[in-house]
Amino acid sequence: MKALVFHKINDVSVETVDDPKIEDPRDAIIRVTSTAICGSDLHILDGFVPQMKDMVLGHEFMGIVEEVGPAVKNLKRGDRVVVPFPIACGQCYFCTHKWPTQCENSNSNYGPDGGFLTEKGAALFGYTDLYGGYQGGQAEYVRVPFADYGPRVVPDNLTDEQVLFLTDIFPTGWAAADWGNISGGETVAIFGAGPVGIMAAKSAWLRGAARVINIDLQQYRLDMVKKSANSETILWENEDQVVQMIRDMSEGRGADVCIDAVGMEADRSILEKAKAVINVEKGTAKVLETCLRATRRGGIVSVVGVYGSTFDNFPIYRWFDKGVTLKGTQAPVQVYIDHLLQLVQEGKVVLDDIITHTLPLSQAAHGYEIFKKKEDNCVKVVLKP
Repeated sequence: MKALVFHKINDVSVETVDDPKIEDPRDAIIRVTSTAICGSDLHILDGFVPQMKDMVLGHEFMGIVEEVGPAVKNLKRGDRVVVPFPIACGQCYFCTHKWPTQCENSNSNYGPDGGFLTEKGAALFGYTDLYGGYQGGQAEYVRVPFADYGPRVVPDNLTDEQVLFLTDIFPTGWAAADWGNISGGETVAIFGAGPVGIMAAKSAWLRGAARVINIDLQQYRLDMVKKSANSETILWENEDQVVQMIRDMSEGRGADVCIDAVGMEADRSILEKAKAVINVEKGTAKVLETCLRATRRGGIVSVVGVYGSTFDNFPIYRWFDKGVTLKGTQAPVQVYIDHLLQLVQEGKVVLDDIITHTLPLSQAAHGYEIFKKKEDNCVKVVLKP
């Protein structure tokens, strides 16, 4: 089959690889009909999350069931399914306590410590050996473990594009709003106007926010979130300017909820990059630190941007002094997906209006290039195998 393969930092290509096979009674083989490039894929491409050998990337995918293992009773050949990006067993302590992203059984590198290179949480599709080493979905076919727990059958009257983002970015945006305890009347500041930032804005409105503000460095992305989610926008010039504008928009207090939808790959100055090298840091915690400033006392910072290392001089004093609640991790898609699918079916949310580029799988490397470099006003790339 054809698949997008990561070889080394900044080196991906579409090539022929072995077809996946059933390896466990709970497996399924999916023929991929649509897949997407995610900002998290860039963490691997850029070397922020290390991967030392070839791997098929991609964790946002859906398709048609081709084959199921003997233990899979809820799916059959021909079913059209959307697949959550975390791989979880559905039976361990964490899965049964609504934390499938902390599954004890899907990742051979699992452990309670949560270290930089060891003892990680649940496995993720196409997201390095640290997270299980499972091949991803930017391919013609993919093996889906624990297929009796993760995939959801989708109605025929919905297009791929309408439901594809139930795999990751909509549940991730929803998680950000859920962890922010948005329940009505809040001012919500969302750092980032990429796909996850837009989905967080849509989710904040759905949960009753009174005011939603997105902050980004790129004007074209702010234009997209204004059009797609009706957000107010702030073009980032510097940290002090952004913090002051958010305070001015919230009676001087700061936002009730700040959402970090950027993570460690925020833009950095030359000095910040040098500091990261000296301190053996991956990326920067600049956005998270700004969230702590921009949130009101007693507010909540919800983090769905990915962080992968320690950070020197993190302002823990500000967190303590302001009494801010800090919460975040990978989104527990399996917990939210049924409700979110219902919202799509009922027409309460539109997800496909952020797609700017639809390309054949053969052009996946080009899709990565324009997405990474923010060329051609690229917000979201969908690939068709």
